[in-house]
Amino acid sequence: MKRTIDLILVICSVIILMLPMLFICFLQKIFMGSPVLFHQKRIGLNGSYFYIHKFRTMKNGNEPDSERLTKWGEFLRSSSLDELPEIWNVFIGEMSFVGPRPLPVSYEARYSEEQKRRHNVLPGITGWAQINGRNGISWVNQFKHDCWYVDHRSIMLDLKILFLTIGTVLLRKNISEQNQATRSEFLGNKE
Repeated sequence: MKRTIDLILVICSVIILMLPMLFICFLQKIFMGSPVLFHQKRIGLNGSYFYIHKFRTMKNGNEPDSERLTKWGEFLRSSSLDELPEIWNVFIGEMSFVGPRPLPVSYEARYSEEQKRRHNVLPGITGWAQINGRNGISWVNQFKHDCWYVDHRSIMLDLKILFLTIGTVLLRKNISEQNQATRSEFLGNKE
């Protein structure tokens, strides 16, 4: 049932968002140049790896995020428009619309056994942690929310999360961690 809902939402999203996404690609090319998309290896279902696709929000380079994040990139992040290409990940079954956010593979060895349970379900574009603080909560709390979702997931909960995500996005709440351009790296359970 969840996969069916994901595919219905993908079809609706493509119909509604195709022209806006093409327009964003055009503006992306003007403001950021190439490449238009950002691809990064992430951890998915049962610890498998996949590449997430997002609109690029930072200039290439080795500078800190705060120096590489552009004004255009800030707009894409604050409006969550940078996440739209993840619809492709949902379409091919690597992600769902709702589930724990997929994190970089470099975090894999840093999880506690409890935190690893977040990989028992497909990762999502949005999730329980995103509507309960997003990047404004600690890593420890995010993982608690992720594991809570794993234990309580249902179609009704997913619909609730999708509905509440709309408000979170429109209000542009907790887009970045306080005093950070994006979010600090998860270094393990020493926080």
